[in-house]
Amino acid sequence: MCIRTICILRRYSDQAKSVKLYTTPIYYVNANPHIGHLYSSVIADAIQRWQKVLNKSAKIKFSTGTDEHGSKIQQAAEKNKVSLQDYCDNISIQYKKLANNFSVNYTNFIRTTSPQHKQTVDAFWKTLDKNGHIYSSKYSGWYCVSDETFLTEVQLKETVNAHGEQVIVSAESGHPVEWTEELNYMFRLHSFQEDLKYWLNKDGVVRPKKFQKILLDLICNDQELPDVSISRPSARVHWGVRVPHDETQTVYVWLDALANYLTAAGYPADTLEFRKTWPPDVQVIGKDILKFHGIYWPAFLMAANLEPPGSILCHSHWTVDGEKMSKSKNNVVCPFDRAATYTPDGLRYFLLRGGCRSQRRNDTKVIRILNSELADTLGNLLSRCCGVTVNPNQVFPEIEVAAFEKVSSLDVTKKLIENVTSLPGICRSHYDDMNFYKAIDTIIATLHSANSFFETLKPWEMRKNPDTANELKVVLHLALESLRVSAILLQPIVPNISNIVLDKIGVGKENRYFTDVENFSWVDNEFKERVLAPEKVVLFKRIVTEKDKMSRTNIGKS
Repeated sequence: MCIRTICILRRYSDQAKSVKLYTTPIYYVNANPHIGHLYSSVIADAIQRWQKVLNKSAKIKFSTGTDEHGSKIQQAAEKNKVSLQDYCDNISIQYKKLANNFSVNYTNFIRTTSPQHKQTVDAFWKTLDKNGHIYSSKYSGWYCVSDETFLTEVQLKETVNAHGEQVIVSAESGHPVEWTEELNYMFRLHSFQEDLKYWLNKDGVVRPKKFQKILLDLICNDQELPDVSISRPSARVHWGVRVPHDETQTVYVWLDALANYLTAAGYPADTLEFRKTWPPDVQVIGKDILKFHGIYWPAFLMAANLEPPGSILCHSHWTVDGEKMSKSKNNVVCPFDRAATYTPDGLRYFLLRGGCRSQRRNDTKVIRILNSELADTLGNLLSRCCGVTVNPNQVFPEIEVAAFEKVSSLDVTKKLIENVTSLPGICRSHYDDMNFYKAIDTIIATLHSANSFFETLKPWEMRKNPDTANELKVVLHLALESLRVSAILLQPIVPNISNIVLDKIGVGKENRYFTDVENFSWVDNEFKERVLAPEKVVLFKRIVTEKDKMSRTNIGKS
């Protein structure tokens, strides 16, 4: 165990951290958003929304934003024949639109071109320099312009390009590299190798474990970690934050970008806001930026005497037909286009429901899931309970003990009560582990049992018989209670749809927290009849496919 690491952790151990900080990656504005960006954002949003459901008094910061510096941005602006700032403004707006359209409820949107962030980078650099972790050196090596990073020999491979020429490329990304010699500022990464080993061996610090192992394999070997070039000549990369006291150098885009999390927390470190907020509780990233967040980032923080993140949640790439999305392959999936078919709520649900990062070029699977689960299972149950045919008084009714005992003796009722009763605890376990698809599985299974219960008891027939009026109230009550518990627990996944359900069945906004699903209405002696909201709602309109349209046409012609 390293003395420096122990000191850093002890520094914060006595601190009353009162604000939870969750972050998405900061998105590079060399292109418009694709579905992989949305996937990262909705995961992070679901995490922070769950914390709000869990604790109504939770103080939360949720940060996202755009990374707007570097040579790739210079090239993109030039290609689009616009000024650098206009280019960044136009693309950054698209990422804000992405967050807003898909209910990504951020508190901070950080742009690396903002004056506030530039001040953060300046102060952070000066701290690293003051602590003796930066030195100047002539650097030579293979540089990948697309990835904006120097690569070692083991990170390269030879291949043949489209013109039949033998070229050297990055082994990981496949992007071409070029030999570069220049004067840079360097960060003493090698001196943090033992600290990083200690940090990365902590359980849960990087999830899933396979990504933690990847990082440990990179640093737990006989080779010393190479120092990192953290500046570029401003003559070559002029679009960026200048190195303090040296206008000839621009801060390396990754050091600049990673500091956005400090900006969101209120850096410099001596501010009250920062002390209450730091370190981040969970940082969500994609695997292509794992090394930067899992090695460089914690090392930079340790060098500044700051605690590394509590946890990094890393997800794999979204692929199309087995290939990583890429502009050059023309296979980028636009979330705005997909939302036109699935709706923003539907696409958000599918991304968190699927736990799946591959996309075929047809919509069949997605539409089948959305129609089956949102329209039929959840939406249909709400419509049934609120229909005037079975619920003429339009209420969430009180129930009598004798009628409840009679109905609850049935096997189908016992199954429903068992599912609803166990649902909060199971969901909490899955949400705490950030396994959203498992939580959704359990909720949908409960709603299936509620629909089965409804169909078995046939409340539309009870409605016709005055002798079963009290049993009808029990059926409606249990079905509506199933909806209440399910909708509260679905808030991190589909907040808009959950709100529609809860508004309709008369659950106040102050009663939509985890503590509210730990007690059930059928055992609440204080429960009073609630009037349903009068507005008619369509929770999720079934998506009609071209195949459905063709089928209807054929039926009409036969």
